[in-house]
This record gives sequence, structure tokens and C-alpha cells, in this order.
Amino acid sequence: MSNATRREFLQSALAGGIGAFCLPANAQPTLTNIGPSGVPISISALPIPEVKFPVPVSATEENILGPYYRELAPYRAKVTPPLEPGQSLLIRGRVWDFAAKKPLSGVVLDVWQANSKGSYDNDNPKSPPASGLFHNRARMITDESGYYEFETIHPGAYQIGPEAWRPPHIHFMVRQAGFKKLVTQMYFLGDKLNKPDQFFLPSLAVAIKELKVGKEKVELGWFDIVLQKE
Repeated sequence: MSNATRREFLQSALAGGIGAFCLPANAQPTLTNIGPSGVPISISALPIPEVKFPVPVSATEENILGPYYRELAPYRAKVTPPLEPGQSLLIRGRVWDFAAKKPLSGVVLDVWQANSKGSYDNDNPKSPPASGLFHNRARMITDESGYYEFETIHPGAYQIGPEAWRPPHIHFMVRQAGFKKLVTQMYFLGDKLNKPDQFFLPSLAVAIKELKVGKEKVELGWFDIVLQKE
């Protein structure tokens, strides 16, 4: 999608309300981050797996909110600012109704994360972000098949104590009327910092597939979310 086309889409979506930001099942990713070689990279649409309830069947586990959540992040499918340094990452998934074993449309996902160096946009109280400026944060809404997708970069780890580190992770807050609000995190399977982390849960770790785009590497992960009714 060209910049002009994307701009027209966003303008029409804003005119139609936030519901217009539901991603269609054939939504095309537009990865435009800076790769390790310093060259902007992009990938075309990838096949989306069929609608099939994840196995084993279980509700997604909760995880800590953390101190860096901010309300009212913009609705968009790209979490990072344009040309954000770091390893390009595309996360996709579906949100499910645990009882009905069916996908849920219209679910609001709030996503936030650290940058590639492990810093959040609000982790320095002496230099808070400007009002309305959200780096590495976004909200999105699932489409009619429960599908969501966002573009970002692989988050960095950060130190929380003399010998304690938080492994790379992405925060999620998931809300749908009639269902319990879910606050959780997505981790990366095989990261060396997972095991010693006191908050890490194996069920939340996602396998990452690496794709080649020219000379650059793009990471792809699938994270299904299963909600319970209130």
C-alpha cells in the first residue's frame, strides 16, 4: 500500500469511527523498518492460517500489567514509529471465545512494548513523552474472523535489579463486552532470559519464524488469545 493510499484509508477510517479500523482477513503488512544493514525493508502479504481453534484448548494466562501502560494509544496496525531501528517483526493471531470455541470479532487489543534497547517511551520520569505522542504503542480491533495483525520490531530486554532482567516481551490488554478483561504478555520461545524471569509463563512464549526479504531478515510470530466470559 502506498503512503498516499494508506493516508486516504486512515482519513476515511477516522471519518467512520474507530470501528473502521478492523483489519480485513486479507490485510497486507507494510513493514517499513530499518534493517541491520541500515536499509528500509518491506514484505508483501503472507498466507493467513485457516480459522481453527488452538490446541491445547485453554484460556490465555494472565500476566503482570507492568508500570509502563498508557491509556488511549492510537488505533493503528503499526506499533512502532516509521523507520524504527531494530529487527522487523510481524505478529498475527486470532482472539477466541473459550466457551463457544469460536473467534471473536470487535475485540479491542491494547499493545505496548520497549524499543530495541529495552526502553519505553515513558520510563524516564524526568523526560515524559509529549501528550498524544505514543511510541511503540497501538490499539487495534479484530475483524469478523477474530483476526488481528500488527507490525513492530523485536523488543529489547531491560534490567530491573542488580542481577534481574526482563526478557523481550510485548504487553497485551484485551477487552470485549461480556468477557473478562485480559492483561497478559507475549514472550519469545527460546530466549535465554525467559527461564530466570520471575514473571515468565511458558504458555505465553511464541515460536518465531524467520523470513528472508532481500538481504534482510523479518521475524513472524502467531499469538492466539483465548478469552473467558464474565
